[in-house]
Amino acid sequence: MAVLIRRFKLPTGMMKEERIDQPDRIERYMQFFDKEGIAKLEEGKKVFIDKDEWQLIQD
Repeated sequence: MAVLIRRFKLPTGMMKEERIDQPDRIERYMQFFDKEGIAKLEEGKKVFIDKDEWQLIQD
């Protein structure tokens, strides 16, 4: 099962991590990325959109 990890900074400066493991939510979030970003995610690399860090981990 794949897990999409989103790391972002709250307005207070604290870092937060969200783990997304529902396939329908992962599919919805993947629409945010271009072809190059999707390729990087599938390789397990980190991708940045604005200030958010995304990483796809395959189990």
